[in-house]
Amino acid sequence: MNVPATTPIALEEFLKLPETEPASEYIDGEIVHKPIPKGRHSRLQAKLCAAINRVAEAQQIASAFPELRCTFGDRSIVPDVAIFLWQHIPFIVVDEVPDNFELPPDWTIEILSPEQNVNKVIGNILHCLNYDARLGWLVDPDGLSILAFARDRQPVLLRGDEMLPVLPEIELALTANEVFGWLKMTR
Repeated sequence: MNVPATTPIALEEFLKLPETEPASEYIDGEIVHKPIPKGRHSRLQAKLCAAINRVAEAQQIASAFPELRCTFGDRSIVPDVAIFLWQHIPFIVVDEVPDNFELPPDWTIEILSPEQNVNKVIGNILHCLNYDARLGWLVDPDGLSILAFARDRQPVLLRGDEMLPVLPEIELALTANEVFGWLKMTR
């Protein structure tokens, strides 16, 4: 949902506004409200963060952050999952994570909600890639597919048992079926 401003708002002014729930993003001079995450979205987001952090965080390779505000270029966005290589995390006081990330994630993951505008979501992924992110995923729970973006090649639509691309530093082997299998919970 877009909330057009009666007068254009600058990025600096947007960043002074109180945070909203769900998060608001600043895109092309507009404040865009992200939809409230629902069950499938929340489940996929949690499982993706856990899977990535399980193989990358203890070895200080990378860390996956859910709903982390990233401000760079002329946007302030909140990817569903933002993955930063360890050396790119702007640590403060003795390895402490900062509140503000003023750089793009190395890998951005967006989980499409039915009420989201797919082109705005893809626009955020492309914005990350234009500012040196290396990988982006658009996860579509309704289509059981993942559209993978990289700076150096055409997007690839992945389904079923196709292996999903990850950053080469992160030793994680996942297929689209495995990701969407997380939606099923056994009792």
